[in-house]
Amino acid sequence: MPANKILIVYLSRTNNTKAIAEIIQRNVGGTLVALELEKPYPGNYKATVQQVVDENTSGYLPPLKTKIDSIENYDVVFIGFPTWDMQMPPPVKSFLQQYNLSGKKVIPFNTNAGYGVGSGFQTVKKLCPNSKVLEGFEIKGGIERDGILFVMKDEKAKEAETEVKEWLHRIKVM
Repeated sequence: MPANKILIVYLSRTNNTKAIAEIIQRNVGGTLVALELEKPYPGNYKATVQQVVDENTSGYLPPLKTKIDSIENYDVVFIGFPTWDMQMPPPVKSFLQQYNLSGKKVIPFNTNAGYGVGSGFQTVKKLCPNSKVLEGFEIKGGIERDGILFVMKDEKAKEAETEVKEWLHRIKVM
């Protein structure tokens, strides 16, 4: 697959999801895009958690500062996100609702605090009904509420690199 046909979009608060996005890019190429909000979440973890719970409860989708030109030129879209409130974060829902990914391969990847992806991968399938959604990848990242932030370094980085490569081979993208 030509690298210019691959888009890797991710949301990352503590850079763990970003690290996985970068591993994917190193292995398959593609354009790397960080999702940013028009109004960023608070720096305080508990304030962010409360805002996310409120957004999930109300169905509010925060406006994105990130703009992607010519999304129609991409055939494969990786979408990376942490698990927040056992769900896909609202900004990622905003992205999936804002852009038409019909006819594309959509490949989710996730970092989480050890409790898993929650409903995140099902949400990708629900919001991309006309896309071919491939098997997702998930890995334990940090545990922000316990002060464990960026963990994708040293041995954990090597383990993540190996696991991502195995997954990319399994889904036949690499």
